[in-house]
Formats: sequence, C-alpha cells, structure tokens
Amino acid sequence: MQCSLVDAPNKVPDHQRFYQRAYNQHTRLWKINPRSNVLLMPYYVLLWGSFGASMYMLGRKVLGYNTWFGKN
Repeated sequence: MQCSLVDAPNKVPDHQRFYQRAYNQHTRLWKINPRSNVLLMPYYVLLWGSFGASMYMLGRKVLGYNTWFGKN
C-alpha cells in the first residue's frame, strides 16, 4: 500500500520562489495569489458601495432630508 502524502513532492520551495518573486516586485501580499481577485472584488464592492451610500445619506441629512429619495 502506497500513501500519496508520503511520496508527494515538496512544493514549498516553489511556492516560496513564487511569493518572493512577486513580493520583490512590490506586489502586496494579499494580491499575489491567483485567486485574490475572486476574494477581494466582493469585498471592494461592499466597502466602497457602503462608503458611497453613507456619504450620500450624510449629504442628504445635512440638507435636512431624512429619506433616501424624495423631499420628506
């Protein structure tokens, strides 16, 4: 019986080279992984969307409107 985990090649040096090469090119650590865009894009949309909505409502509140739309 052969266990694949025991005979698996050591990929750590390859991963280290990959990350160090990207890091030396001044790429942010959280943007190096190829899956980073999939994880970060929803975060950026929520972050800037909620910030934009807050600023919009801040402006409306300063002008005296208490609702998202209309004059009330």
